[in-house]
Amino acid sequence: MSIDFLLTSLIVIASPGTGVLYTLAAGLSRGARASVVAALGCTLGIVPHMAAAAMGLAALLHTSALAFQIVKYLGVAYLLYMAWSTLREQGALKVEKEIGARSATQVIVSAILINILNPKLSIFFLAFLPQFVSADESHPLSRMLELSAVFMLLTFVVFVGYGMFAAAIRNHVVSRPRVLTWMRRMFAGAFAALGAKLALAER
Repeated sequence: MSIDFLLTSLIVIASPGTGVLYTLAAGLSRGARASVVAALGCTLGIVPHMAAAAMGLAALLHTSALAFQIVKYLGVAYLLYMAWSTLREQGALKVEKEIGARSATQVIVSAILINILNPKLSIFFLAFLPQFVSADESHPLSRMLELSAVFMLLTFVVFVGYGMFAAAIRNHVVSRPRVLTWMRRMFAGAFAALGAKLALAER
């Protein structure tokens, strides 16, 4: 495993995006356990994109304008729904004292959908992973799967770190209604902005 791959992966993973935003929101609103569940969901949401890249299916999104647009606008619609739900106190920043089984399911499903409905991820992995597989590799698919597993592990660890930080400051936020209101607006705006960014994305 090259240092270049690890450093590049960490930079990509740590960069603020929908997964980071959702994990932070889960930690702030529902605590440490929910942030770990959200991190797991975001990590699992990467699997289809990794599989698509490994099997070459991501090339379809790259070459087919219709396929790309369909997945893209489903993602945009979901992010706008997240923004609206957050403003209405029913989404990512719905404050709960503790997370039950039903809440955990909602968190993990939302986290998975956030990453699945982003066609740019498939195209990213299609371009990203092969760079770290040498031309003379005897088992390129196995190598890509190995790199994918490391990337997912790093994603989970980094996202849990974000979530735990959010959970640590949770009481300071939840106990101040005005701060919570502004946080809710900020997260809703961020989800909407990411939706707009995805809407403008090209293949």
